[in-house]
Amino acid sequence: MEKTNLTYESAYKELAEIAQEIETEAVSVDVLAEKVKRASDLIEFCQTKLRATETEVNKIIKQMENPPA
Repeated sequence: MEKTNLTYESAYKELAEIAQEIETEAVSVDVLAEKVKRASDLIEFCQTKLRATETEVNKIIKQMENPPA
């Protein structure tokens, strides 16, 4: 999966576009597997990004709750 300059927002937008194409049957059978694979990669990217963000936010909250003495 191309991760160069990929942001959560752009990945989510592309994922929504793929879902729309599949739902409206705008995707030919010839490229369906390719689109599903790309969607899978985008979902994995988004999940990883969300987990990393959650970890970072929790770390910041803990630092705010327990400032160094």
